[in-house]
Amino acid sequence: MRTPVTLTALLAAGTLALTACGSNAGASTAPDAATGSAATSEPLKVGVSPVPHAEILQFVDDELAADAGIDLELVEFTDYVQPNVALDDGSLDANYFQHEPYLAEQESAAGYDFTAVTPVHLEPLGLYSEKVGSVAELPDGAQIAIPNDPTNAARALQLLEGEGLITLADTGEASATVLDIEDNPKNLEFAEIEAAQLPRSLADVDAAVINGNYAIEADLSPAKDAIAVESPEGNPYANLLVVRTGDETDPRIVKLAELLSSDEVAQFIEDTYDGAVIPAAG
Repeated sequence: MRTPVTLTALLAAGTLALTACGSNAGASTAPDAATGSAATSEPLKVGVSPVPHAEILQFVDDELAADAGIDLELVEFTDYVQPNVALDDGSLDANYFQHEPYLAEQESAAGYDFTAVTPVHLEPLGLYSEKVGSVAELPDGAQIAIPNDPTNAARALQLLEGEGLITLADTGEASATVLDIEDNPKNLEFAEIEAAQLPRSLADVDAAVINGNYAIEADLSPAKDAIAVESPEGNPYANLLVVRTGDETDPRIVKLAELLSSDEVAQFIEDTYDGAVIPAAG
């Protein structure tokens, strides 16, 4: 089951009390202190981005969950902030939308106590343009849009550095900002934009570095449409199943992690996304 949640709706409601499809919304069912287990009959509420996270979990719910004895309830979010807020306040049992560097940054900034249970997939970051057909064609003074959250901004800058467009100071890969650019031979200008809006920015900038999930939503393929794509080799940005610390032993979480790491899910990802999403190595 899926429940779409927009930031506007959340603000209008004034709370993160989310009403899910059907009548299964309720309190978190973390492991019982006495028994060490949760009632596996309770639905597992998982916050997800619509693409590809909700699609992958919908496959799990349709094809694998019943045989594993778990019931999934998907709650969709259209931004990168509210899924962690909802997990922290108990509105969700888990979320699946973020990578390790973003999780670490959010834990540091907001004081969350979360645990990454398992990596699931990687979405290669890509540089896209409606104005040029290659990196070499970017003009002097080109405006480049990048994500405005710190970890994905750093990731975008690393991609641009790998293409020879800029040189960064040695500050640590996950912490680089535009202020750390030491050499910029094309005099590129940077616009930091909320990640979900980057595809829409393509009409207004020379190129944009777009997160994989938002590229897919905009019908952009890293393999076919990007003028540059980050390498999956040694890539730390696999998307994770995340829970509140202590809930990782919940039997439902353990089973879901096993399913997300299964050959069936890896095959679904490979068959569905044509390289735009890559199964994690684990």
